[in-house]
Amino acid sequence: MEDRRRSTPRTDSVLAEPSVREAVLRLGPGIVKQTVVAVLDRCRAGELTPADVVPLVLASLPEGASSLRRVVNATGVVVHTNLGRAPLSDAAVDAMTVAAGATDVELDLATGRRDKRGRGTLAALAAAVPDAGDVHVVNNGAAALALVTRVLAAGRNVVVARGEMVEIGDGFRIPELVESMGATLREVGTTNRVRLADYEDAVDHDTGFVLKVHPSNFVVSGFTSTVSIAEVATLPVPVVADIGSGLLAPHPRLPDEPSAATSLRSGAALVTASGDKLLGGPQCGLLLGEASLVASLRRHPFARALRVDKLTLAALEATLTGPTPPVPAALAGDHEDLMRRARQICVELGGAVPAEAVPSSAAVGGGGAPGVVLPSAAVALPSELAEPLRAGQPAVVGHVERGRLLLDLIAVPAGADAAVVEAVRRAAKTTQG
Repeated sequence: MEDRRRSTPRTDSVLAEPSVREAVLRLGPGIVKQTVVAVLDRCRAGELTPADVVPLVLASLPEGASSLRRVVNATGVVVHTNLGRAPLSDAAVDAMTVAAGATDVELDLATGRRDKRGRGTLAALAAAVPDAGDVHVVNNGAAALALVTRVLAAGRNVVVARGEMVEIGDGFRIPELVESMGATLREVGTTNRVRLADYEDAVDHDTGFVLKVHPSNFVVSGFTSTVSIAEVATLPVPVVADIGSGLLAPHPRLPDEPSAATSLRSGAALVTASGDKLLGGPQCGLLLGEASLVASLRRHPFARALRVDKLTLAALEATLTGPTPPVPAALAGDHEDLMRRARQICVELGGAVPAEAVPSSAAVGGGGAPGVVLPSAAVALPSELAEPLRAGQPAVVGHVERGRLLLDLIAVPAGADAAVVEAVRRAAKTTQG
């Protein structure tokens, strides 16, 4: 009997198949050829027949040319840093698609002359926060504070309360960021208590500004005292409020989370924030405040190094002007509706795997609203499904609690429920055989 392995097709023959050629146009030759070579190696090893090669090549190819994979966020953390923080709205994705080609980002099509970069985005941001005299956008929240420090306090002092000397994640710390911009920190108060008199004693002619940092990823309770923005604003220097989360206006479910509007009304000269957290937009840093200060930030040479690209500008504008983005939608989600969806998913699974709809407690995440519990609902599954669900396409990421895998639905769009059902069915087959 002839060894089937001798019939293994040549690499160029497989690449010449019409369906494989289409994949090359979509993914590029490198990814496709690498997949073909791997499948042919299995064919030569006798693991599959020559007739299986092309179908397996097509099945093994990734969805896109990027190594990033689509993930269903069923963790119960709405703004999950490891999953890219805020998922963009369909309107923002469409806007980025338009911006990916040639676009009028710095051109007035009516006159044919150069125009202000990102003018539509800046106008949308200014309209969203009318209390701001002017606005500017940089590439992330840390960059916003860095630019403010470089412009207002290089070679000068920045006064900050000891209890607000926070670490913002992955080892990055606000004090180190400020000092790297050439400013000197003057700490006031103690870890748990600070008074207005502490600020008054520290402010002098060498003070660039007073920094108020919202401790967004922890809570200090007990014998504590803080000084409000309104109180600090009585001092003869600008107050810069780093609110972190990107909340532009007060939110009823997050009463203790500072917003840009309330901070400005309280007397902050400048507010810095992230656009990819509670605002629900792309990664960027927002600068809002007094027109003269924002103008000085925009024209400083360092601002060029922090400039956002056209894709970010497009996504941010669509986030501000378009339909409700996924993050604000999740925060406004109804608990009973989430429970109804969880029950329906269990019904759709049809006994393929033990499943139960259960109440759950979700979190805001992304360094926002620490300690706030969001009522939610989840589908409880056997814990051994966690790994195959993460390995699936799309990947579904939940969390294991008390020996069960919980797929929390607060951050899962209703339109993704069917995909969750199919993913669980495939994962169950993997564990069963």
